[in-house]
Amino acid sequence: MRGSAVITFDSVTFKYGSGMGEAGISGVSLTIRRGECVLLCGESGCGKTTLTRLINGLIPHFYNGALLGEVRVGGRHIAKEPLYGTATLVGSIFQNPRSQFFNVNTTSEIAFGPENLCMPEDEIAERITATARDMKIESLLGRDIFRLSGGEKQKIACASAAALRPEVFALDEPSSNLDMAAIADLRRFVALWKSQGKTIVIAEHRLHYLAGLADRVIYLRDGVVKREFTWFELEALPAETRGNMGLRVLRLGDLRDCAPPETFASGDTIRLLGFRFAYKRGLAALNIPDLSLPKGGVIAVIGPNGAGKSTLARCLCGLENRCRGVLEMEGKSYRARARRRLCFMVMQDVNHQLFTESVMDEVLLGMKNPGEAAAEGILAALDMSLLKDSHPMSLSGGQKQRVAIASAVASERVIIVFDEPTSGLDRRHMLRVAESLNGLRLSGRTLLVITHDPELALSCCTHALRVNNGEVAETYALDATGRRRMLGYFQKEAGEDDVQR
Repeated sequence: MRGSAVITFDSVTFKYGSGMGEAGISGVSLTIRRGECVLLCGESGCGKTTLTRLINGLIPHFYNGALLGEVRVGGRHIAKEPLYGTATLVGSIFQNPRSQFFNVNTTSEIAFGPENLCMPEDEIAERITATARDMKIESLLGRDIFRLSGGEKQKIACASAAALRPEVFALDEPSSNLDMAAIADLRRFVALWKSQGKTIVIAEHRLHYLAGLADRVIYLRDGVVKREFTWFELEALPAETRGNMGLRVLRLGDLRDCAPPETFASGDTIRLLGFRFAYKRGLAALNIPDLSLPKGGVIAVIGPNGAGKSTLARCLCGLENRCRGVLEMEGKSYRARARRRLCFMVMQDVNHQLFTESVMDEVLLGMKNPGEAAAEGILAALDMSLLKDSHPMSLSGGQKQRVAIASAVASERVIIVFDEPTSGLDRRHMLRVAESLNGLRLSGRTLLVITHDPELALSCCTHALRVNNGEVAETYALDATGRRRMLGYFQKEAGEDDVQR
């Protein structure tokens, strides 16, 4: 063991208040020692996020429910400690960094925590400088937060937590919306904190970037700690066993054995002509003069954060009025207004497209011919049947994502765009999404899947479209050669060679 106990759970049970889609935990007793890096893993709803909320005090101070047992961090009874007191002890990083920002300027955001603790001005300045230097993010200081990429926002969230110099870091699926390069940076931050003797608790579905960092792996199921492993004990399990546990691959290279989708052969194409878009300040975000896509295919749209993938999606779906491009299909031309009736988009932040009082109503809302039997079939395919009467906004991030996907399936649109559809999903639900996408393809739809998830892309996509700096870098079919090409791209972006034993 690395040191004395810093986090203890003593027979802790927590059940969320009515209306919450999360299951909580039951009878958890756990000790985490100073300097340990502990990975919490398991399928969605297993209790990972609940454990992090108990560590940082969001339970019971923000999330209501029935709490039994005792959680202590650094000797403090967290349930009795005010949140401002816990903040000095535990640094929190969430799945969506925007949910924890209080300022529009990056430097002000890093200073926010120390300022609220009334630290002297010179000490605050020293902490900003030291944190930026240690994390190698000096170039992000003094920037407009709203103009940062997703990976840059997560870096600022990490820096804001680190500026308080807490003993403990609690991270809740911090890699969910990041590209591989940003995940490599996240790994670097975790390694830095570990070298400083910090105690790190990470709830994650994406496991590969923690190879060589995680000292202990806590596997949960249905709110109960089922097993504990070292990383090497987890790695020694057969891949099939880990898959049955709902766990993702431990190294990207393991995806070489991923089963490909059925062979796709279609000569029909969808053509995009003159797709150009610039923001109001004249900053060019998209320049695609001529692009042909396979009609009836599943196209993985890949590239780094900020490359223009989401801009392409919005322009394709007719959601950007200043994009004057034309889509040609089956001898017809579609401008922006017509494309809104042709296309459906599942946004990366699905909170923007959930409108009704129940999951069932959300699916029925988008159907041409609403019918509960058909809606129930769609929900069953995505493992959402038990939540059909729940309010969509009460669900976890991964569950909300599946509700939005169910709405897309129900829409019967010809072209469907998915922006990071497996964000926050475990392996089993990722495969459910892959099956749904493949089913949509077989029904004649054309799908564009914006993703940083090679496991999804190699499970169901037929083609790849790589975007960089708002332009098409390359397109290729995901045959055997193309699959190796895509995997090599993701491995290079992740710097996986650096995390091998």
